[in-house]
Amino acid sequence: MLQEFKKFAMKGNVLDLAIGVIIGAAFGKIVTSLVNDLIMPILGIFIGGVDFTKLSYSPPFGESVILYGQFIQTVFDFLIVAFSIFLFVQFMNKRIRKKEEESTPESPEKDAKEELLIEIRDLLQKQEQNSLDITKKQNHES
Repeated sequence: MLQEFKKFAMKGNVLDLAIGVIIGAAFGKIVTSLVNDLIMPILGIFIGGVDFTKLSYSPPFGESVILYGQFIQTVFDFLIVAFSIFLFVQFMNKRIRKKEEESTPESPEKDAKEELLIEIRDLLQKQEQNSLDITKKQNHES
């Protein structure tokens, strides 16, 4: 059983997924800092200095507090993370496409032998076509 687990854990896809999750978590922290430390204060200036994380509602009954400002902040974080990942994937796809276009040759260059063989083939086809036309013409006249 241990060998099967080791075989499963060492597959390329599992390792790629693990690396992606770790990098994604670190990227999420960067974007969260971007949102909390840069974007939200600027947005707060434009909307009158409101700090979304402190918005809450205390219902008249009970001692619970509804932190809807924290929810707004979390939704905003998600949207920025999703948009950032979208931009990153678009950037990487463009780079990959550009590399593929650069690596695929436009048209393979033909050497002198190939050119000569192509000319001979074309001349033979033309000669054969002329022979067929002459034969048809002779048969038609007869």
